[in-house]
Amino acid sequence: MVFAAQAAWALDPFQVQDIRVEGLQRVEPGTVFASIPLRVGDEYNDEKGAAAIRALFALGLFKDVRLEAVGGVLVVVVEERPTIADVDFAGAREFDKDVLKKAMRDIGLTDGRPYDKALTDRAEQELKRQYINKSFYGAEVVTTVTPIERNRVNLTFTITEGETARIKDIRIVGNKAFSESTLKGLFDQDTGGWLSWYTKSDRYARSKLNADLETLRSYYLQRGYLEFRVDSTQVAISPDKQDISITVNVTEGERFVVSGVKLEGNFLEREDEFKSLVTIRPGEPYNADQVAETTKAFAEHFGNFGFAFARIEAVPEIDREHNRVALVLQADPVRRAYVRRIQVAGNNRTRDEVIRREFRQFEASWYDGEKIRLSRDRVDRLGFFTEVSVETQEVPGAPDQVDLVVNVAEKPTGSLQLGAGFSSAEKLSFSFAIKQENIFGSGNYLGVDVNTSKFKRTLVFSTTDPYFTRDGISRTLDAYYRTDKPYDDQGGNYELVTTGAGIRFGVPFTETDTVFFGGNLEATRIKSGTNIPAAYLAYADRYGRSNTGVPLTIGWSRDGRDSALAPNSGVYQRLNTDWSIAGDARYVRANYQYQQYIPLNKKFTLAFNGELGWGKGMNGRPFPFFKNFYSGGLGSVRGFDQGTLGPRDVTGASLGGPKKITFNTELMVPFPGAGNDRTLRLFTFLDVGNVYGDGEKIRMNEMRASVGLGLSWISPLGPLRLAWANPVRKFPGDRIQKLQFQIGTSF
Repeated sequence: MVFAAQAAWALDPFQVQDIRVEGLQRVEPGTVFASIPLRVGDEYNDEKGAAAIRALFALGLFKDVRLEAVGGVLVVVVEERPTIADVDFAGAREFDKDVLKKAMRDIGLTDGRPYDKALTDRAEQELKRQYINKSFYGAEVVTTVTPIERNRVNLTFTITEGETARIKDIRIVGNKAFSESTLKGLFDQDTGGWLSWYTKSDRYARSKLNADLETLRSYYLQRGYLEFRVDSTQVAISPDKQDISITVNVTEGERFVVSGVKLEGNFLEREDEFKSLVTIRPGEPYNADQVAETTKAFAEHFGNFGFAFARIEAVPEIDREHNRVALVLQADPVRRAYVRRIQVAGNNRTRDEVIRREFRQFEASWYDGEKIRLSRDRVDRLGFFTEVSVETQEVPGAPDQVDLVVNVAEKPTGSLQLGAGFSSAEKLSFSFAIKQENIFGSGNYLGVDVNTSKFKRTLVFSTTDPYFTRDGISRTLDAYYRTDKPYDDQGGNYELVTTGAGIRFGVPFTETDTVFFGGNLEATRIKSGTNIPAAYLAYADRYGRSNTGVPLTIGWSRDGRDSALAPNSGVYQRLNTDWSIAGDARYVRANYQYQQYIPLNKKFTLAFNGELGWGKGMNGRPFPFFKNFYSGGLGSVRGFDQGTLGPRDVTGASLGGPKKITFNTELMVPFPGAGNDRTLRLFTFLDVGNVYGDGEKIRMNEMRASVGLGLSWISPLGPLRLAWANPVRKFPGDRIQKLQFQIGTSF
């Protein structure tokens, strides 16, 4: 029996003797056969035909599908969607094209994928949304679909960005206790200044406005205004979509003073311990930060005893007649729990082991909040991540168990550090370092330092394995080559050449203290040349032009800074001693450094740095001159040429000395026009220091001093610091270097 070709909905039931697919160009026939619910020998009916058509459309590969019958053969006729050959963007200046292409790829618009008009419309809306987020309210997106050979299309998104909408006016209505200018000064968004091209603070964004409103709310709640609220926020945009006006309506309410603090609930019979954690002070204005700090401290203290889900609530009892509030801290420890599993998320490059070995909370152990906080801090101090958080998750069906999820956001751990200085002698000198703090995701460090100074050249290779042993003992291997030609106006060409290699181990004695010990093998050679200092000749005549040494190293460090890259608070200390026990050079050398960072408020930071150096010869030998300390220039007393302070030879060459003192003070302030942007700041500084020779007394009236002004910028290459220094205490013969440039270092 032979059937005429008919539309699928008009086909009479029949037994399928064969199935044929027509119209395919790129899609494999097997894809069609696997999708339709019909096989040879099946009975065809309208229900199965409709299901087959729905299944094929669901693949997203076809823009038309129909079923026909020729005799006993079911013919599936398809028309494939065009394939995307290329996606391009025209007129996009605010976003990089590669970033836009990746965004399109994420929603399915990329080379080789079927073209879908619905996805294109979605892409247009997403592009407009991204531009609106950057204050381009007039941005327009037009999609051009260009058919090409072999049923393919090119997609071009033509973007007319227009001009960014700028905030022209910000109003705060309803404030009485504080001036409008004071409150607007809290906002990161403003009406702009001469640096708006950099800070973009006059570009409106809803997320930024919400953050500013939260800052405003916190400001009032910190000062006793318990019932402060933001009633409404109006954002008006001009008809040309260029100007934005923001009006914030607030109700301050009355100012309340804390009359007392009470504890209610189950405090594990440790009320005195919990009372000591209360930072709320009766008699002072209500402060929401103090309340939050107290409840957080309570929750963490409960966590120290294994109560991971303790509920703490601060209930205010308000006396409106006298504007006083009593706070009742209610606590329910709920239940004790232990940690079932620790999971790590977000580490695409860093190995799990690198993170897990920093944890002091173990799986299958009782939940300990203090150990979890310590573990989080240890992972953060690795310096491999921009964010580290620990999330506690309940285990379904196991009320006494929790899982910990360690969420990290990785950052590039390779760095290029550059430094430069200009002086009349060296003109321009450079130094650079290439470092990888997390090579291959192993947590190991590998670095090379190079200094191309005319007078001090250095090449250093260094590698550190922070977990050389399972107990956390680190091992550092160093190899170095240095040439040193102290400053000389007469053009002397002598050099001191030092080569060496060493090994050093670091033993963590506490969570913040590490003790280092190790040893080096090194050799120093005096290369003859003109104008060699007499002190060098005297040492060479007595002990030879080549000297070997075997210095043993013992050191200690404690790092409590909030950031090693751009610290704002905390203290850093280190002590390092070298004792040469064999070879031609016998000496003891010690160096101590102390740094402290004090945040004065949200905008101002005060920083101190002090460094002391001391050396002495042993076994009746003088302290070797090639181990002398040097001062002046970058890293010590700015305003003076590098390494030129202290004793000099009759030729004028700087000799350095076995005693060194350096003090630095910096005040970091916002850059004018940059608002609260902490990536661009000014700093003023005062440097004091000097180097003293063997047998010289340390006299404070011989200390050199300088003051200056600098610029600090967290640039894509690292922290950049440009400083201009003016010596305020100098002596005849001192060599001056006023302009200095640094990337990647402090002080």
